[in-house]
Amino acid sequence: MSSSSSAPPSRWSVNSIIAGAGGGLVASIATCPLDVVKTKLQAQRSIHGQPGYLGIVDTIKYIGKHDGFRGYYRGLGPTILGYLPTWAIYFAVYDGVKTHFGEAPLGEDRDPRERLYPAAQAKGYQPVMREHPWSLHILSAMGAGMASTVCTTPLWVIKTRFMTQTREETRYRHTLDAARTIYRTEGFSAFYRGLLPSLLGITHVTVQFPLYEHLKVVARDGDEPLHTRDILLCSAVSKMVASIVTYPHEVIRTRLQTQRRPIDVGVSSDGMIKPIQRHAGLWQTVEALVLKEGWASLYKGLSINLLRTVPNSAVTMLTYELLMRQLSTRTV
Repeated sequence: MSSSSSAPPSRWSVNSIIAGAGGGLVASIATCPLDVVKTKLQAQRSIHGQPGYLGIVDTIKYIGKHDGFRGYYRGLGPTILGYLPTWAIYFAVYDGVKTHFGEAPLGEDRDPRERLYPAAQAKGYQPVMREHPWSLHILSAMGAGMASTVCTTPLWVIKTRFMTQTREETRYRHTLDAARTIYRTEGFSAFYRGLLPSLLGITHVTVQFPLYEHLKVVARDGDEPLHTRDILLCSAVSKMVASIVTYPHEVIRTRLQTQRRPIDVGVSSDGMIKPIQRHAGLWQTVEALVLKEGWASLYKGLSINLLRTVPNSAVTMLTYELLMRQLSTRTV
C-alpha cells in the first residue's frame, strides 16, 4: 500500500523531521554570508551618519578585508546545528497539529482544500478550526514556533556570538569551545538570553505559514501538484510580509544575545567590592534603542535580512515540499 494520505501520523512525523532537517541544512549553507552581514548590522551600536557606522556595502567590505572569505561563513557550524533541529522540530509539530485535525501535512499532493475530518462527534459538534483553516494554521504555527524556539535558543545565542565577535576579542575556536566559554564566564542563563523576544517572534510564523498555506490554495491549478516556481513564489511572498511586520523583535533579540555579563562581577582581583554590572532587560533594550538611535533602529539590517530570509525561506520550503513528496511515495 503506497497511498500518501493513508500514512499514519507517526509516519508523517518521521517524514516531517527528515524533510525539515534537509530543508534547514540546504538553506543555512546557501544563505550564511547574508546572515553574517545581517547579524553584524543588527548588533552595531553606531547610528547612521555617525563615526563607526557601517552600512551593508561597508560591512561586506569590512568582513572581506579583515576575515577573508571564511569570515562570511563565521558561525556556520552553530547555524547548521541550529537550523537542523529548529526546522525538524518545527515541521514535525506543525504537521502533527494539522494532521490531528484532519488536514494534510505540507508537501502532500492532495488538494489542501480537501480536509479529511474524523467522524462527527455527538450532536454533530465540530471544532471551529475544522471549518476555519486560518485558525488551525495559526495554532499549528504557534505551537511549532514555541517548541522549536525553546529547544534551540542556546544554539542561536552561540551563532550570534560567533558572527558578532570583534577583532579585539579572543575568538571562539569552534562551537563546543564557544559553549564552554559562555557557560564558564556567564553561566547557564546566558544561553537563554533573548528568549522572550524570540518567543514574541512566534508572531512571525503565525503570519508566514497561514499566508503561505492560503497562497498555495490560490496558486493551485486543479488536482496537479504545485510547480516549483509556485512554491518559491508563495514562500517568498509570505516570508517577506511576515519579516516586515515582525522584524523589530530580531534586532532586540540580537542586542540581548550579544550582551556579555561575567558571573563574578561583584569582587575585583584585589578583593575590593565593585559595582555589579547589570545587563539590560527587554524593555530597557527597547527604550535605549528608540531614545538613542531612533525608531529606525528597530529595522536595522532589514534590507539585508530580506535578501537573506526570502531566498532562505524559499529554499527551505521547496526542499521540504520536494522531500516530503518523495518520502510520502514510499510504501507504508
